[in-house]
Amino acid sequence: MSLSINGDRFDFDAIDFVTSDTHFGHARISELAGRPFEDVRSMDEELLRRWNETVAPDAVVLHLGDVALGPIETSLALTSRLHGHRYLVPGNHDRVSSATQTKRAIERFRPLYEAAGWTVLPELLRGERFGRPLLASHYPYRGDSQDLERHQKYRPVDEGLPLIHGHTHARDRGADGRQFHVGVDAHGYAPIPFAVVDSWLRSV
Repeated sequence: MSLSINGDRFDFDAIDFVTSDTHFGHARISELAGRPFEDVRSMDEELLRRWNETVAPDAVVLHLGDVALGPIETSLALTSRLHGHRYLVPGNHDRVSSATQTKRAIERFRPLYEAAGWTVLPELLRGERFGRPLLASHYPYRGDSQDLERHQKYRPVDEGLPLIHGHTHARDRGADGRQFHVGVDAHGYAPIPFAVVDSWLRSV
């Protein structure tokens, strides 16, 4: 299956689930983000289990960045076990991010992502969801996992449009004004049905 981007318009209507910030293979993420896992191996296996219990093999999943860290060949290989047709908007920790990687590095690592079943998308998506305008990016308009708001150059500009994003690792909310955090830390460590985003879109 392939999704088209017509001009600069992304087909959000085709997406069934959305998520971000899985951080497969990241040994310190449980410490940094307060995740309830004893070690990285148990985290990886639980993320895999919850994903595959949530997502059917033929479902379409949009991942908004930071899919895997650690030894990247090993951690990306783990993600090949995930259900669904998987599309990745790169985050700052992805080896295919123009925000943090050289062109040469992106060319080197893109085949690893593709071999694991990921289709790499642009870092900002614009389109509509059932007629409502929507943006998607790893980065929020505002907020970070640290006190300093990093990567300002790559954040979307708030022009009043609703935005779905990751990056913050916030655990206490999805919706926050015109932005909605889809990361696993806020949603039971699993992808969320896009219907959850649809309900929010009707309110903004």
